Amino acid sequence: MRLRFFIALLLFWTVPGMGTALAGTHDNLDTARMAFQRGRANDALRALDAAIHQNSNDAAAWNLQCRVYLAQGRTDDAVASCRRAVQLAPSSSMDHLWLARALGEKASQASLMSAYKTAKLAHAEFESAVSLDGNNREALSDLGQYYVEAPRILGGGSDKAEDIANRLSAIDPARADELRAHIAESKKDYATAEQALRAKIAVSHASPAAASQAWMDLGSFYQRRGRWSDMLAALKKGAATDNAHGPALVDGASTLILAKRETALAEQWLRQYLNGNALSETAPAFAVHAELGDLLKKRGNASGADEEFAAARALSATYVETATVNTGD
Repeated sequence: MRLRFFIALLLFWTVPGMGTALAGTHDNLDTARMAFQRGRANDALRALDAAIHQNSNDAAAWNLQCRVYLAQGRTDDAVASCRRAVQLAPSSSMDHLWLARALGEKASQASLMSAYKTAKLAHAEFESAVSLDGNNREALSDLGQYYVEAPRILGGGSDKAEDIANRLSAIDPARADELRAHIAESKKDYATAEQALRAKIAVSHASPAAASQAWMDLGSFYQRRGRWSDMLAALKKGAATDNAHGPALVDGASTLILAKRETALAEQWLRQYLNGNALSETAPAFAVHAELGDLLKKRGNASGADEEFAAARALSATYVETATVNTGD
């Protein structure tokens, strides 16, 4: 410990400005994380530009930049930043996972031939993430979802997904149940899918946020099946489960909007999230403002919609222009 401290101290004294530069990098990175958590993408990117300018070899800064770009819908920029993070930290499971996610999003928007090539790259990155950390529950879950959705020619297969679900059972039963529900639904075994989603609710009870999300997932399943009363009951249960009004509330609102039912309740939930203290990068505030603006526009509230789109632009200058919002009649 004393030797490590001495070496660190020597470096700070012998390299002019190095201590200040590293401290500045960390300060900027912390500022960027806090800004992104609050949905302030413009501020986050400015802080990240400063952090990368001070230390272009900071993999964490490149990874966070990738995540901000991905939230904004800037997939090419996201892929480039995540690739840089992986180059700098090749043994990081999470960096490989985020590159896989960025590539997967790019594949979903690409032409058929380009999508095929990009999906293969995404598959390889998902596999790398799991190979580097076999207990990375997010990587296992995403790889399992990939196996369900991808055709055999791209490495997919429900048997592979089942193997992943079995691995998840030991470390994250809720994610295992969610994956099993996805597998069953892909096979049109809707009874088993519903049972798995209810099992996810049962194992998530200890965390209000996780339980709320599990109820929202069940509500989304009912929406896809056209079971409207069951959908509404599940979504309301999810909303009532987490008094913090976290990101699950946004998922519930999105399900109502997709179902074209109870849109006033959807508006209420979106506003509760934006006005609460549980903002998260999983539901960036700028994206939620834009979704609310889109909803208000469809409901005939043009001035309210304009206010929400302006709020989205203030937080993320390019988001409204690049995302699939503000396009409905």
